[in-house]
Amino acid sequence: MAISNIRYGEGVTKEIGMDLQNLGARRICLMTDKNLSKLPPVNAVLNSLAKYGINFQMYDNVRVEPTDQSFLDAIQFAKKGEFDAYVAVGGGSVIDTCKAANLYAASPSSEFLDYVNAPIGKGKPVTVPLKPLIAVPTTSGTGSETTGVAIFDFKELKVKTGIASRAIKPTLGIIDPLHTLSMPERIVANSGFDVLCHALESYTALPYNKRSPCPSNPIDRPAYQGSNPVSDVWALHALRIVAKYLKRAIRNPDDREARANMHLASAFAGIGFGNAGVHLCHGMSYPISGLVKTYKPKDYNVDHSLVPHGLSVVLTSPAVFAFTAQINPERHLEAAEILGADIRTARIKDAGLILADTLRKFLFDLNVDDGLAAVGYSKADIPALVKGTLPQERVTKLSPRPQTEEDLSALFEASMKLY
Repeated sequence: MAISNIRYGEGVTKEIGMDLQNLGARRICLMTDKNLSKLPPVNAVLNSLAKYGINFQMYDNVRVEPTDQSFLDAIQFAKKGEFDAYVAVGGGSVIDTCKAANLYAASPSSEFLDYVNAPIGKGKPVTVPLKPLIAVPTTSGTGSETTGVAIFDFKELKVKTGIASRAIKPTLGIIDPLHTLSMPERIVANSGFDVLCHALESYTALPYNKRSPCPSNPIDRPAYQGSNPVSDVWALHALRIVAKYLKRAIRNPDDREARANMHLASAFAGIGFGNAGVHLCHGMSYPISGLVKTYKPKDYNVDHSLVPHGLSVVLTSPAVFAFTAQINPERHLEAAEILGADIRTARIKDAGLILADTLRKFLFDLNVDDGLAAVGYSKADIPALVKGTLPQERVTKLSPRPQTEEDLSALFEASMKLY
């Protein structure tokens, strides 16, 4: 199991200057995005850096839903700056960009594709020492403050991929629920759906002891190992918090209890999936995000079309869990019960349909777009969506049920409309 150190509590961001002092850091790279650079979370970090006399350079050009090019720009900045520590303030896009910048600045002779997941990149193990990275998440979604994963859009192939290595996980995640109070409603919803799917997918993933062959050297052991007894604890706990608090956090921005709990749930699910992995919802989400045409989501201040990551993941969840439930239906039924289904008279063979219906109801209650058709896709796009899913073996092979291209086509088709 690999996990970052995490510190939780209202206002803990004010300690970041001391943390950097304790690390003996002299030149800091502070990464964020243009929107956040004007908001309270970044301000809290800047105040702490000023108070403790920390010398930093700010990079606020992070792209929401990063691309290979936006990663390369940040890497260039990091290489030039010769920093001895990094601070990332933002959602998964910012934290992932900072992880990549830290990695390639520490390994300046590496080609970009050296560390990118196979089969798109070479997937080489990371053997260079990285600088300390402190992550300050401002959304309650990716759990990126606890994981060794950095995701981006590979423009040339119109597909999302990433870098996965325990070596790139942050040194410390500062989980300060005050930062979630500035999140607009749809960002709370979409980031919450990411937590939901992280928990569901890691809990239902192929068990760690059903995977083979064992790597010949532990350094080659993947970050995503399949469901396991430790990840299960975190996944189930995160799922219970989502069931209790997500709707409240979305509907009432002043519900501090709900927002604080969702901020923790994001980290809990991150610990779970950061070691177990995710499977089909995530594997299929990457082309849904990568092939976006004109969709612009409410509450996102961006100049490009995008399907937010959590939305792209959750839209296929009813179809996916109906498909995977024949393997380990007990776990699917348990998840449905946590999310509010009455399973007293349920038959075990109906587990997938029960979980799918429970998810549909959950999404309908939260005004989620009615399937892939509502974000701009039609049946004509299914071959391209399938083609974009095939290279995502790092996650699709963790599905408890193997899938053919025909299976993937059927899952995309079933996800065109939800209600």
